[in-house]
Amino acid sequence: MPKTALLVLDVQNEFVDPKGKVGATGFAKIIEQRQIIPNIAKVQAAFRAKGLPVAFVNVAYRADYRDAISRSARLKHLIDMNAIVDGTWGVDFPEAIKPLPSEIIFTKHAVSPFYNTQLYSWLIRQGVDTVALTGCHTHMVVDSAARYADDAGLYVKVVEDCCASPDPELHRIEIEKILPLFATITSLEALLRAL
Repeated sequence: MPKTALLVLDVQNEFVDPKGKVGATGFAKIIEQRQIIPNIAKVQAAFRAKGLPVAFVNVAYRADYRDAISRSARLKHLIDMNAIVDGTWGVDFPEAIKPLPSEIIFTKHAVSPFYNTQLYSWLIRQGVDTVALTGCHTHMVVDSAARYADDAGLYVKVVEDCCASPDPELHRIEIEKILPLFATITSLEALLRAL
């Protein structure tokens, strides 16, 4: 029988809360309008009720950013904002979707949730053959996760109404044109019915 794991990707306070350094730039408003947090909470509840694995991925760096390897403008922007520093509130998940004590969190230093983490090995150990992706940013972490998981032979489902990007057009392009190459695009309600 197929076994699906729910992945909650980068849905951390810095990005999704109005007090977060990125959230304050307007992204938190998009998260609220799309009801991303309550939608993810519904999916989590369904997975937990079925005893299916739920894993969390966040991105965090040391306060001096010496572990920030990327040379991209994207990362420089976050460093200039002094954002996503390990051990701070900004790295934590919102209260409504926070991990249970028994659930695992993978902290990464890159866009991909699989790069230099044990996520893939953990999924295989759980007997998972399908991943349901939720998160922000659709055009970055969700895209990267879908590509890697597909390359690794996993079935991939992207839960469209549990994902967002600061630019809604980037989200639309990903969902309509790019992610269908690597994944099945689904909705919260369709995923819950499938469970």
